[in-house]
Amino acid sequence: MKKILLLGAMCAVLFACKKEDPIVVEDDTPSGPQLRIGLEFDASLPRLDNFGNDESVPAGNAAQSPQMNEVSLHYIEFAESANTWLGDGSIVYNGIETTAGGDAAVDFDQAAKGGNGSTILSMDLSTLPPGTYEWLRVSLTYQNYDIDYRLNYPPYIENGDFTGTLASFVGFNTYITSHTVKDSVVVVNDDKVQGYWAFETGLEVAGFEYGSVDEGEGAGVTVVNPLSATSPIPAGSCVVTGQLDEPLVITGDETEDIKVVLAFSINNSFEWIEVNADGKFEPGAGETVVDMGLRGLHPYVD
Repeated sequence: MKKILLLGAMCAVLFACKKEDPIVVEDDTPSGPQLRIGLEFDASLPRLDNFGNDESVPAGNAAQSPQMNEVSLHYIEFAESANTWLGDGSIVYNGIETTAGGDAAVDFDQAAKGGNGSTILSMDLSTLPPGTYEWLRVSLTYQNYDIDYRLNYPPYIENGDFTGTLASFVGFNTYITSHTVKDSVVVVNDDKVQGYWAFETGLEVAGFEYGSVDEGEGAGVTVVNPLSATSPIPAGSCVVTGQLDEPLVITGDETEDIKVVLAFSINNSFEWIEVNADGKFEPGAGETVVDMGLRGLHPYVD
C-alpha cells in the first residue's frame, strides 16, 4: 500500500508556505525476488500420528476428511537438517502476539489467514539466508472447515444428514475478540488455549435454516513431528514439522520468486468416539470429538 504524507500540502493550504516542498511517498512495492508461501489441503496424503508414522482410525472411533475453508499460521521456520532444534533454523515469519487476555497469546485478529490454493504470505526472499533447507516447521493456530453430521430428533428429524461448520483453535494460546464460524459471530474477548472450538449447525429443515452455535474446549490435537527424537517441540505448541520433497538451496543470488507450498494432510483429520457404530458424526447422540489436528505436512517448491 502507498501511504501519502500530507504535511507539505497542509502547509500550503493553511499557511501558504513552502509550496515547493514535495509530497513524500512511501513505496512498499517489492524490490527483489519474493518468497511466497502457499496452502494446500489434501485428503489423499498419508494420515500420520504425532511421530510421523502412518496411523489408522482406532477401533471404536470414526473420522472424516473435512472441507477446509481457512486456516491461520503463526510461525514458519526453515531447518537445514533433522538435528536443527526448534528456533535454531531460519525463521521467516513470526505472527503478532498480545497480552490483552492476560497471558502471551496469538492475536487472532492480526494472524495470517488463507484458504486452499491461496498464497498466505509473501516476503523478500532475502528473509531466508543462504543455505540448504530440508525441513519446515509451521505453527498452526486456527482451522475453519465443513463437516458432515447426522441428527436424529423424532418425530421432526429422523436420521437427517447435514453439513455444519467448525472453527477450531489449535495454537498454544489465542486471544480472540470475536470470530465468525459460518454466518454466526461468536464474541469471546479472552484467551483460549489449544482445543477450543465452536460448531455452527447449518441446519435446514423444510425450507427453514437454523444457525445455532455450540462451543466447547479440550478436544485433542495431533501435532505431527517426525523429528521428535532429534528436535522435539513444546507440548501444546502445534508446531507441525514436514520434510521438503527436495532440499531447497538458497544461494543469495536468486533473481526469480520462489513459492513453497505447505501441503497438509486432511486424511480423516476430524475424529470422534462412536456411540452409534455407523460412521456418522452424531453429536446429539453423545459422540464427542477426540482429535481435530491436521495429519501431516508435506511441503514442496512449486
